[in-house]
Amino acid sequence: MNYKIKSRIWIESENGVFLGEGRVRLLKAIADTGSLSKAASSLDMSYKKAWKLLDSINKTAKKPLVITSTGGKGGGGANLTSYGEKVIETFDTINQKCWEFLDNELKNISL
Repeated sequence: MNYKIKSRIWIESENGVFLGEGRVRLLKAIADTGSLSKAASSLDMSYKKAWKLLDSINKTAKKPLVITSTGGKGGGGANLTSYGEKVIETFDTINQKCWEFLDNELKNISL
């Protein structure tokens, strides 16, 4: 019989959730598109929900992860800060190491 471990990682502060898989997907989509609106659309998420998530992330973080500029004639945009890039990289590393650990531990009961 094959077993699988299911797990989700998220980081919380005393103010609630700071970062999780969904928020990281949003940040990566912002990095890919350069726009909160386009990022939300690519994830089938409303702009309002994406804005609330981003606002929550930036308010919970020690420094902003994303810098936004308002639209207008030239259009707006959203870009990850270097801190935002580092946070995503660190979250992905934590997630990968957690999965590796869990997979190795699962071998002990799969024998």
